[in-house]
Amino acid sequence: RIYRMNIKLKSWVISILITALSGCAFTTDRIQLQYVPQTGVSSLPGANNVVVATKVSDLRADKTKVSSKKNGFGIETAPIIATEDVTITLQRAIEQELQARGFSIDSNRTRVVISVDLTRFYNDHKMGFIAGDAIADLNMNVTVKSIEGKQIYKRQILAEGSETYTQLATGNNARLALNRALENGIKILFEDKLFIEALLTAS
Repeated sequence: RIYRMNIKLKSWVISILITALSGCAFTTDRIQLQYVPQTGVSSLPGANNVVVATKVSDLRADKTKVSSKKNGFGIETAPIIATEDVTITLQRAIEQELQARGFSIDSNRTRVVISVDLTRFYNDHKMGFIAGDAIADLNMNVTVKSIEGKQIYKRQILAEGSETYTQLATGNNARLALNRALENGIKILFEDKLFIEALLTAS
């Protein structure tokens, strides 16, 4: 009988600890996503003659959040929301890298149009026995068109970012993973020689 009481007591204590570690699991978290520009980037020959416009469309199935908080049992408890429209964050990141390479951004003199369809940008908290992981993924379709509307580049970009060995499934860990997914996605795009070539030749 004492043994059974100890088991019940331990189970109760574990449940309390799990709830405590959930960290205000039922309140909405608002996070500010931030893109860190690439280092060691220089202007490309001829880029100063190319004027670009970037348009990002939000085609995500759920536009209301970028993640969800979870309790110790892996059950979603509250949304995690980006304080800035994620299309603005993504567009600014692309334009920062364009300008770093010498391209001009001016919607009034546009010669090249980059269109981005964002279909997924979300972090999922993966719960483990001792620790969890925040795993974020980015999915976007990028096209480049000349001012006449001729498509000269198209690619789907898939990228992932993570914050591993997390103790809390909250907004801060989601933010770190999402920032890394964004950085990895932009890196994949700008390391594509066909993308850069399309920008340089489109005008």
